[in-house]
Amino acid sequence: MTGRLDSAQPYALGLFRIVVGLLFACHGAASLFGVLGGTPGAGDATVAAGAWPGWYAAVIQLGGGVLVLLGLATRATAVLASGSMAYAYFTVHQPGALWPMENGGEASAMFCWAFLLLAFTGSGALGLDRLLARRGTGRRETAAERTPVAV
Repeated sequence: MTGRLDSAQPYALGLFRIVVGLLFACHGAASLFGVLGGTPGAGDATVAAGAWPGWYAAVIQLGGGVLVLLGLATRATAVLASGSMAYAYFTVHQPGALWPMENGGEASAMFCWAFLLLAFTGSGALGLDRLLARRGTGRRETAAERTPVAV
């Protein structure tokens, strides 16, 4: 059983990246364009262009979410996205209460840790990072390179 799970790990990581990127991009689109219910707590209102920090956070969410969804520049984008969510948690949510359940910061905390994980693991399978790396070398990836080493 462990062998089958290990061989599926790059694909599970790829699907995780796609879902996290899509959800993050949806948050940015909601804040910037008022779609999908708009900015949380503000109905269908949008964030004013250039407003600090909300507009910049929304741009990072939309742009970073799309890049992570596609698996393009995943590690660098994940570091930026994780940092922006840590900033959001500690400056917006944490002053209200200690625990995320009390201060409404669950999404910020979860996105922060999800992107930190992606910064360390990379895009997994199904990402453009991997496709472009293979094209750059002009060779196909071997089965050993696709399958993570069991520790």
